[in-house]
Amino acid sequence: MSPTLVRFLTGTIVLAAVCWSILSWQHPAAQGQEAKRYVYKVVDVPPDNAAMQNTLNEYGAAGWELVVIGMGDMTTPRLVFKK
Repeated sequence: MSPTLVRFLTGTIVLAAVCWSILSWQHPAAQGQEAKRYVYKVVDVPPDNAAMQNTLNEYGAAGWELVVIGMGDMTTPRLVFKK
């Protein structure tokens, strides 16, 4: 067998294996698992520690997770939660 034919057959086999792997792979959603979906809530709070802590505890107890804190109008903290 010539070296060129060996390289060709090896490349063909590798290509076929890669194609088979790609075609046989299923996304988790295709296997009956639903993709995660999130709901977001944006809350402006007064700029004092007690108000912010109360808001964080309230939303945390309801199952919301804090994902970011920003400054709405540069004086009012803006909390972004996801659930």
